[in-house]
Amino acid sequence: MRLHVADHPLVAHKLTVLRNKDTASPTFRLLVDELVTLLAYEATREVRTEPHSIVTPVTATVGTKIADPRPLVVPILRAGLGMLDGMTRLLPTAEVGFLGMQRDEETLEAITYANRLPEDLSGRQCFLLDPMLATGGTLVAAINFLFERGARDVTAVCLLAAPEGLKVLENAVGDRLDVKVIVAAVDERLNEKSYIVPGLGDAGDRLYGIV
Repeated sequence: MRLHVADHPLVAHKLTVLRNKDTASPTFRLLVDELVTLLAYEATREVRTEPHSIVTPVTATVGTKIADPRPLVVPILRAGLGMLDGMTRLLPTAEVGFLGMQRDEETLEAITYANRLPEDLSGRQCFLLDPMLATGGTLVAAINFLFERGARDVTAVCLLAAPEGLKVLENAVGDRLDVKVIVAAVDERLNEKSYIVPGLGDAGDRLYGIV
């Protein structure tokens, strides 16, 4: 497993506003969108490409295009939906799948309640979107879900991660497959309720309100 923390002043600025408890949902959604676009730049650094012949107004030349099969972007519902536009803005040719997972608040285990993914992900680069890597249970379950369908190259894009969750993910994945984690910041710890500290609260509730 490889971890990349996006060290950029714009990332730090937008994340600070996201953390503020007084930031309203419309502003929160806008900033998540902008922040994910910045993270997507790092997440797609190793996206597969192939040569592509074109003719400019001056001459013929060979450029680059995203290779087939197209990358697959997978937001984890519901909070991951708030990250989708920011990711596909930078990777518009990608296909989009959906994975519905939620954490059992008693056991803290991830429960899969919906999926809209291809049965065969062999040869596909997959990008998982989930704002918070807290305990790591949801992300481990999601990555295993993709592995079971043949994926071998998975990049998780998260706004924040806790050291405890990163450790769980590293222990679960190890070096057996190519897994990368791109985050805006690694925070201090989890609290007794398994919330990231200092964190930004419940990302889903702040994006969409309490349901």
